[in-house]
Amino acid sequence: MSTTPERDLLLELQDLIVGTDSIAEFLGGFAAIAADVISRNAGETVECGVTLKRVKHTRTVGGSSPKAIHLDKIEQQVGEGPCITALQTQRPTLLGDVRTDSRWPRYQKALYDEGILSALGVPLEIGEDSSAALNFFATSTSVFSDGIIKEAAGFADLAGSAVRLALKVGTAQGAADDLSAAMQKRTAINLACGIIMGQNRCTQAEAMTILTNVSSHRNQKLRDVAEEMVIKISGDKPSTHFDA
Repeated sequence: MSTTPERDLLLELQDLIVGTDSIAEFLGGFAAIAADVISRNAGETVECGVTLKRVKHTRTVGGSSPKAIHLDKIEQQVGEGPCITALQTQRPTLLGDVRTDSRWPRYQKALYDEGILSALGVPLEIGEDSSAALNFFATSTSVFSDGIIKEAAGFADLAGSAVRLALKVGTAQGAADDLSAAMQKRTAINLACGIIMGQNRCTQAEAMTILTNVSSHRNQKLRDVAEEMVIKISGDKPSTHFDA
């Protein structure tokens, strides 16, 4: 890819990061871009799925179409195929013809039944605790030439930084959501303790004991009991400065 197409691709990926609300949504759009790039270069329609592996858990998280997601999930279900091998070896892995290759018989039969004759797994370098791979699918055996494999690997190298950034943004957002939930829980409990202290003229420790006893007696979570008490007194659900 020349300089201008590379720049255009990076801008497109940047817009995708900004314009999506989740990692899954980003990777779906990312797979669509990958499929478009390879389809244009190959002169034939190619589908693409994205497989993400994090902390020993591997799953399909995006695809250029529902069909691509379905095809990618087949590989996860049978536990063998070029995408899984690409994840393990960190090298592009070609399944040139599902009718003649003998490496992954169960997977190949499933692809053949879906009308797919070839597939290509291409790894993405995204970090020490995560790995990902693109899984390309074609209905003929002539698509994934040496030039197209090189093009797919080049795309993965160029786009890997965008995937790393999207995962970091998603992880940071998840941490922020967890913090907001924790603050919400803490605020409700603190407010309820304050109400109990005012009503019973007791210490915070004594108020917490009363609240805990009510929670145990009702078989409800402490936070739920606290929120009910706050709502009953004020009429409003407690909130934190993290809420929009």
